[in-house]
Amino acid sequence: MEFFSNLLASLPGAVAQGLIWGIMAIGVYITFKVLDLADLTVDGTMATGGAVCLVLMTHGVNLWVALLCAFLAGMLAGLVTGVLHTFMGIPAILAGILTQLALYSINLRIMDSKANQALSVDKYPLLLSQRYVRELSMNNPLPLLLLFTAAVIAILYWFFGTEKGSSLRATGANPHMARAQGINTNSNIVLGLMVSNGLVALSGALLAQYQGSSDINMGRGAIVIGLAAVIIGEVIFGKIFTNFGLTLLAVSIGAIIYYIVLQIVLQLGLNTNDLKLITALIVAVFLAIPYWKSKMFRRKVQPQSAKNGGNGHA
Repeated sequence: MEFFSNLLASLPGAVAQGLIWGIMAIGVYITFKVLDLADLTVDGTMATGGAVCLVLMTHGVNLWVALLCAFLAGMLAGLVTGVLHTFMGIPAILAGILTQLALYSINLRIMDSKANQALSVDKYPLLLSQRYVRELSMNNPLPLLLLFTAAVIAILYWFFGTEKGSSLRATGANPHMARAQGINTNSNIVLGLMVSNGLVALSGALLAQYQGSSDINMGRGAIVIGLAAVIIGEVIFGKIFTNFGLTLLAVSIGAIIYYIVLQIVLQLGLNTNDLKLITALIVAVFLAIPYWKSKMFRRKVQPQSAKNGGNGHA
């Protein structure tokens, strides 16, 4: 009984974190699924967003301006990765690693060479804080995060329905055909990486506010969590949500499910030092589910095919 009571108490925090990381996962979806690129910049961009937001807010900059600057900083990081990949011929995965590596030093400079800085809700007018996540009040971050997620999905749904957004999707679906239609695929790849990393940095800025601090390593492993959310959303809702907007919603829900599963595992009493191991196992299981489904489907179809073949031969 204590297990369920503790789990229920931790659910609001899990949902809040899932919504924040869901925005990051949507950014990962843009590169991983829409552009068909493996971008590892996100591990550095997440920390960049948090660092930029924290430093600007501690220097008296307006909250919304700080969030916008964090988004633009992420877009700049995506631009660097895009230039390295498209104009310098460096493979996308390696270009992302190089940018991520450079961002570690840049993030330290942004945070005045401090690996961790606090952003207390008592001193600054934060948009959201985990202190109020279990309270039934206007300060609870969950309603605002739901609105934020809905706004991000709506804007992206509109953008990818425009001519430019459609050409970006075409670039990922079939770059050769896109080029044959006169689409500049290189500029589209750069734009996609900029939008993706801008969303990741925005998620980092929201996370810094939610947890009341920004850490130089807060984005470590972000790509794994993002891919987990994408895969979980695809496995569970892939056959139901076929609309692009609903697919983005499925990614966000996937991030929530991931954090709920993580909370269940932690409530079972496993050591928090094993968090990365648990994350890897969760991702591995959800990645394996489509393969297991296909294997089971083949086993059901093959006997029926053999039966039909035998009747036809007779």
